[in-house]
Amino acid sequence: MDQPTPPTDVRTRIDAIYRAEGRRVFASLVRLVRDFDLAEEALHEAFAAAVEKWGADGMPDNPRAWLVSTGRFKVIDALRRRGHLTALHPELTQRAAEVAAANAVRASEDIEDDRLRLVFACCHPALDRSVQVPLTLREVCGLTTEEIAAAFLTAPATMAQRLVRGKAKIRDAGIPITVPEADQLADRLGAMLAVVYLVFNEGYAATSGAALTRPDLSGEAVRLGRLVTELLPDPEAVGLLALMLLQESRRPARATPEGDVVLLADQDRSLWNAALIAEGLELVGRALNSGRAGPYTLQAAIAAAHARARTPEATDWNHITRLYDALRAAHPSPVVELNRAVAVAMRDGPAAGLALIDAILAQGALGTYHLAHAARADLLRRLGDRVAARAAYERALALVRQEPERRFLMSRLAQLERF
Repeated sequence: MDQPTPPTDVRTRIDAIYRAEGRRVFASLVRLVRDFDLAEEALHEAFAAAVEKWGADGMPDNPRAWLVSTGRFKVIDALRRRGHLTALHPELTQRAAEVAAANAVRASEDIEDDRLRLVFACCHPALDRSVQVPLTLREVCGLTTEEIAAAFLTAPATMAQRLVRGKAKIRDAGIPITVPEADQLADRLGAMLAVVYLVFNEGYAATSGAALTRPDLSGEAVRLGRLVTELLPDPEAVGLLALMLLQESRRPARATPEGDVVLLADQDRSLWNAALIAEGLELVGRALNSGRAGPYTLQAAIAAAHARARTPEATDWNHITRLYDALRAAHPSPVVELNRAVAVAMRDGPAAGLALIDAILAQGALGTYHLAHAARADLLRRLGDRVAARAAYERALALVRQEPERRFLMSRLAQLERF
């Protein structure tokens, strides 16, 4: 143990550990007790105990292991209070012994892998696909039900019911909290990659809140992506990791020190992380050379085209548009169509892009997607149609839920008023 630490420092450090390690501790407790609600209760009681204990005795050498151990005893206390301990005691004791034995050999590694095990449990084929991703975002990444509901464009009450069903299914069906055997990994890979990518997206561009990004989530997605490629170096897994690294490389340049949005064309490219770009380019090359370029690899190739451009003017929009053509042909979606329209606008001019976006909106697929209206507003602004641009910006403002994007849209509206 460290020497006793001043109370305010302890609380600050515990808050930081909760943000960084809370869901990992939770994953270990779920593996131990196989009950999401019980694990969540034990997690919070363990952190409450840490506030009291660490202030008096100092920080433990391994806070995460301490929290898992304390959480385990909190579970036993909870079961005793509920009168369930007698029935569950032999099984729980066996699980606790398994975890303790494993941790004694490879404490940090095994606890680290618990989060990956929990992701695979949440992506189990017995669960409906509409449950897999939300459940992972809630239980593994700690997003609130409201945040997940917003990401899936559904009501919080509906999402809450979906999450409850998912947790009950894992418990009642006895779905194991394990990494699948090698011969099962390929069948589970698609859902796993989808989850990792959604986690990254929420970290790279938060759907709501005061900050543009959530580095904890994108960092966790990258870590999970590395673990998946180690388990199964499938080209799409490699492509997804490349995509995340290349996008993450731009994080330092995407916002001002005050947290305001900086568009790609206005970013200081000297701030881009050269090491992440180098690793991402090497990986996307490997994925493309496999001859099986899926949606993540194609998106990584698009990110690579941006990463190679030393200036905005050097961006090869013709190449990027061709990549979007391939992505649209193989994996069509309204968002892919929207991104392609923006690329076409950069290659052929704003009128060409605007026609495509108007066609997409006329189909009704992205009517509540604020970025579609923001992109349309920008093209109208570039074409000099101030009245229509103002209306489109106002529509985007009515839909946006993130403060930096809201400030950006308001600044665009103010610019229209000045000219």
